[in-house]
Amino acid sequence: MQSLTINRSAVDRRADTFTKRRTVKKDHQAAYLIRAIECIDLTTLSGDDTPSNVHRLCVKARQPITPDLQKRLDITPIHTGAVCVYHAYVADAVSNLAGSGIPVAAVSTGFPAGLSPFKQRLEEIHQSVQDGAHEIDIVITRAHALTQNWAALYDEMRAFRDACGSAHVKAILATGELGTYTNVARASAVCMMAGADFIKTSTGKEPVNATLPYALIMTRLIRDYYERSGVKIGFKPAGGIRTAKQATEYLMLMKDELGNDWLYPHLFRIGASTLLSDIERQLEHHVSGRYSAFNRHPMS
Repeated sequence: MQSLTINRSAVDRRADTFTKRRTVKKDHQAAYLIRAIECIDLTTLSGDDTPSNVHRLCVKARQPITPDLQKRLDITPIHTGAVCVYHAYVADAVSNLAGSGIPVAAVSTGFPAGLSPFKQRLEEIHQSVQDGAHEIDIVITRAHALTQNWAALYDEMRAFRDACGSAHVKAILATGELGTYTNVARASAVCMMAGADFIKTSTGKEPVNATLPYALIMTRLIRDYYERSGVKIGFKPAGGIRTAKQATEYLMLMKDELGNDWLYPHLFRIGASTLLSDIERQLEHHVSGRYSAFNRHPMS
């Protein structure tokens, strides 16, 4: 593990030039945005969440764009990749999404800090799975990465993986709190080796969340892991992704670094709450030539 190091200046340079060398326009842009909708984990993680908030979110996940816009785009009905809620609202979300095929993801293990007692974190996972969660977004103990205790991180991730059973597990690294790019790379590798189905950038609660440099590092580690093991690991950027342009950039990065298989929700998700509204506005502009008011496209 100590041999895995990251050249920070090279990563920053590659990320900075990427958006200047890659762009999509017109119909191709619309196609990317439609795919982005299908990859969104539509999220509500606020302290004032209520069952009614979760219900409205689930309605939006089932029909993320209006029937009129769908008709003008000439596409079949679509839905978001998942709905992501606190584990206390898993049962509500599962009930609201019954029959839709949309999975429910629960943030767990003491989200967002991940510092509650270990047995309590495991119990959160068990309860969320029992309530019907198909996916569990766990948070790692950042101290393991910051103190280079990779064996402890592996054991923790392994325990979380076992507790999830048949549910998919997304390992949240909280990249903005890991100190160095090398720590991000090593934590990514350890979590994949310990059984994570996805690696995820952030909780969305840190001062620095998803960025293209973090995404570049993590996708390169996913590619390396796939080449060594033959196992495809998913990637989920989350936190601070609010515009259609950002969503398109991440999709283009997936295509460049990992290939077309990572352009679908089984291997790529975007954790977001307000992103969908901007994508709707861009699609409205694509078909009408005019931007609609933001308040015409509420998240829920």
